[in-house]
Amino acid sequence: MPASKDFNDRMLSLGLARVSEAAAHASATLIGRGDEKAADQAAVNAMRDQLNLLDIKGVVVIGEGERDEAPMLFIGEEVGNGSGPEVDIALDPLEGTTLTAKDMPNALTVIAMAPRGTLLHAPDVYMDKLAIGPGYAKDVVSLDMTPTERVAALARAGGVKATDITVCILERPRHEDLIAEVRATGAAIRLITDGDVAGVMHCAEPDLTGIDMYMGAGGAPEGVLAASALKCMGGQMWGRLLFRNDDERGRARKAGIADFDRIYSRDDMVTADVIFSATGVTNGSIVRGVKREPKFLETETILMRSKTGSVRRMIYRNPIR
Repeated sequence: MPASKDFNDRMLSLGLARVSEAAAHASATLIGRGDEKAADQAAVNAMRDQLNLLDIKGVVVIGEGERDEAPMLFIGEEVGNGSGPEVDIALDPLEGTTLTAKDMPNALTVIAMAPRGTLLHAPDVYMDKLAIGPGYAKDVVSLDMTPTERVAALARAGGVKATDITVCILERPRHEDLIAEVRATGAAIRLITDGDVAGVMHCAEPDLTGIDMYMGAGGAPEGVLAASALKCMGGQMWGRLLFRNDDERGRARKAGIADFDRIYSRDDMVTADVIFSATGVTNGSIVRGVKREPKFLETETILMRSKTGSVRRMIYRNPIR
């Protein structure tokens, strides 16, 4: 792809970090205020403004929704100053709006960038997701396995017992059967209330997070963001789109999806080198949340490049004006 020749991920990465940092700063004043929409809008506005300063010809492929549903950062919106490489942008200006409104852990601002045409244009539907960290043979687990089989296979591959495995699952009524089956294997479960991008990322650093595997259905757009992170950090991921009605199938067709039963691997969702940046809004197990001092705000950002496998953790201290 010609555009990828101009994709200087090293030069673009710091600019991407500034984007996620700006969104975290903007939403910081709304932590614990109980207003999810206001927190999200503040992050959206800041992220968009910062994106438009970058030397890119960007198109949002994973965003806040369709043009008629989102005032800013909608799918198909062009961002950047119009110079530089053509790129795909996947973003969630505030992953964890409820977490932010309630001052609960693991709210993040998240963005990924890759050469044009290399990020899956996932429609706004559910995706059945499965992820594990690095160090395992390819396809040691699969979406075609039952949850019981997945736990057993991962335990065998790791040379441990099922009781040594911890699975991260989004706490939702739709997962009641999944939770019961996983618990029946003897595996432990880490339930999360929101934020399944962070949930998947936990698998990449099991020694720090204690999470070995992620399972369950969540948003398909968030699946692409999670796959971008794992492509940088290492690990395997699979996703299969789930449809509840004809309207959702229509969204998939509009996004260019032809095979509704396809299982997408990590590298099917992100087919080229990608940059990923996430900044903490509330304290979490991946990055610290925004820290407010009398004269400044301090944020922690994780910035990653799949090309080199580099993972940087950066502290940004910004004076309050």
